[in-house]
Order: sequence, then structure tokens, then C-alpha cells
Amino acid sequence: MSSKDDTTNTEIDDEALFRAAMQDVAPLTAPDKTVLTLKKPTPRPRRKNLREQLSDADAESNTVNLEIGADDEWSFLRPGVSRQTLRRLKRGYWRIQHRLDLHRLTQEAAKRQLAVFLDESLERNIRCVQIIHGKGLNSKDRMPVLKNKIGSWLAQCHAVLAFCQARPEDGGRGAVMVLLKGR
Repeated sequence: MSSKDDTTNTEIDDEALFRAAMQDVAPLTAPDKTVLTLKKPTPRPRRKNLREQLSDADAESNTVNLEIGADDEWSFLRPGVSRQTLRRLKRGYWRIQHRLDLHRLTQEAAKRQLAVFLDESLERNIRCVQIIHGKGLNSKDRMPVLKNKIGSWLAQCHAVLAFCQARPEDGGRGAVMVLLKGR
């Protein structure tokens, strides 16, 4: 017998042995569970920081325009936030944790300063801030230009839950109290 015949006999013997060993084995039943294949997660779009939100604010067609008279008390409450929150803000329930004074700044400079200020406040997990915009006594027609703009900008920032005119002891008509989202 040649070595080629030995290899063939060995393969036949191995196959016969395997069949003999498997003769009492039953095939597995199909599982009743579904096997999920995971897809790669789609990346969520990066959330704009407040600087980007405010720079886009005037360009958007749905800009919020808050008309406020010189002596009118004004406020804003984000939809879904309770009216109790605004009442608490008006009464000084939250302590002022950070202040920004925008006196004598141009609208563009004030917008940049406001965005930086709000971003810093959010990073530091500050909830209640005060923005001093002035009463407009030194502006043309003695009208508060920044007051109207700041209200519009704040209303467009998703991190702003509510804002209102400051209490007299906190600046009254020349300042606004802002409540920011917490982490």
C-alpha cells in the first residue's frame, strides 16, 4: 500500500469516527431571540454656544422683538417653565451670582460681551445673573436702546429660562435679572 492510500484510509476512518460520534446528537433549534446588529451611532450636531446663538440671532427670520416702553416693567418666560419661577425671580428668590455692566457699549460690543458673560456663567454653573444695561439717559432721544436689544437676545438663548426687570434695590429699570438653566 502506498502513502497516498494511507492518507485516504485515514480520512475515511476520521470521517467514519466523526459520524459514529455524532449519530445521537440532535440539531439545535432556532433561538427565539432576535440578534441585533448595532449600527454606528450618528453623531449629534454640536450644540451652538451662546456666542454663536447670539451672532445668528439677528440673521434669523424668527427673531424675538420685545417692544418695551421706557417706564414699562418687562419680563420673559420660556415656554414650559412655570409662572412660579418668574414670580420667584421677580421677588429675588435667587441670589445674584454674577453681574455684567454694559453701560456705554455699542450694540455689537454689548452683544459680544453678553455672549461671553453667559457662556462663562453656564460653565461655572451659575443660575442667577444680573445684566446692567442702563436706562438710556445718555442715548439719543433718551430711549434705552440696549434694553430692547438685550431682551431680544436673551429670549433667543436656549439656556435662558426667564428674565425680568430688576427690583429697585438691584437697579430697577436699568438692569435685568436672568435665570439660567442648571446642569
